[in-house]
Amino acid sequence: MTTASIDRSALQARRNVWEMAQEQLDDVAKLIGLSEGIHLYLRQPKRVLEVSVPVRMDDGRIRIFTGYRVQHNMSRGPAKGGIRFHPDVTLDEVKALAMWMTWKCALVNIPFGGAKGGVICDPKAMSPQELEHLTRRFTSEISIIIGPEKDIPAPDVYTTPQIMAWIMDTFSMQKGYSIPGVVTGKPLAIGGSLGRDKATARGCLYVVDEAMKTLQLQVEGARVAIQGFGNAGMHAATLMAERGYRIVAASDSRGGVANQKGLDVRGLVAHKSETGSVVGFGGGEPMSNKDVLECDCDVLVPAALEKVITQENASKIRAKIVAEAANGPTLPEADRILHERGVMVLPDILANAGGVTVSYFEWVQDLQENFWEEDEINERLKRKITRAFREAYDQAKRHGVDMRTGAYAVAVDRVAEATKLRGLYP
Repeated sequence: MTTASIDRSALQARRNVWEMAQEQLDDVAKLIGLSEGIHLYLRQPKRVLEVSVPVRMDDGRIRIFTGYRVQHNMSRGPAKGGIRFHPDVTLDEVKALAMWMTWKCALVNIPFGGAKGGVICDPKAMSPQELEHLTRRFTSEISIIIGPEKDIPAPDVYTTPQIMAWIMDTFSMQKGYSIPGVVTGKPLAIGGSLGRDKATARGCLYVVDEAMKTLQLQVEGARVAIQGFGNAGMHAATLMAERGYRIVAASDSRGGVANQKGLDVRGLVAHKSETGSVVGFGGGEPMSNKDVLECDCDVLVPAALEKVITQENASKIRAKIVAEAANGPTLPEADRILHERGVMVLPDILANAGGVTVSYFEWVQDLQENFWEEDEINERLKRKITRAFREAYDQAKRHGVDMRTGAYAVAVDRVAEATKLRGLYP
């Protein structure tokens, strides 16, 4: 690789994700003829809250963490979006993720707007007690803008059902009674929903199934590579293997493993649980994260973090379908290259919308105090996701654009319509 290409690749990796999200909106605004006023309104978040989070650590020291909660748009209903604990959290990242949540909720046609939260921390270096203190204090600081009628957080990167339980308990203690509907992704014992743990992966499976059908490809034996073997990636591997797909490569932050004959997914999941990584699994050959993206496969599932598919590697991706189980894994320049090469990119606002859809089901069940069976939840999810795929695909064909632009055309139009109908107050 030349020095120039290394410099360009590094520049892309540092690209501002908020500007990237705004650029995606700008492109769709032109396509659907969005009015200037509505376009400008949707380009900025409705509310940004930055808080200091003091935490007494196990050694008695006080550390101050910085946290954010961003509400992008609430024209279609209360804000919805996860909270991530990660050392690389930035305000611009949270703003971008909140905007993407607005489009995601609109695309699957659930009555939520978009929000996102984050705390700059390294949860892997914190004890359970320190994490609880951090979570409870952060919840207390953002409690002025969250609630089942206002803004409903959920799990995201390095946050768990246990962390959601602490959020729910802290908020409830402040109000004086239990309010399970303040968060989703909770444990079942305190108002969580069946099917929520696998919802993102199951939604991704449903979308890939529809894409395979549309492209007239055979599911049985189709080769799948998964970059990122956390909650979404691990469950996607399991569900897709059960469906008949062949998982040929998988990786996490430490590295990857590959076997063109197919990995033993159950064994890989067990190895990950025992060792904390897929690295060292005996059922395949070692492979880097980079090589997993570029390996010979039919379906590529980026299920890690943002900006992994760039102008540099887009031409090397050999998959026919890219299903974005992660948020924002593909840069706009890479999108254009993949579209020109005939690769169908199933955008994040569609491919990973299973999580927020079942979160909506959980919120509804909490408010009604009436809980559904898992089969019913999965069937409702399938109807929502497959309808969203069809609507996005129809718009993509109508305008002669890629699937991301087609999905955005559906979503932005719905949010714009709600915004126009509600008008400006006062």
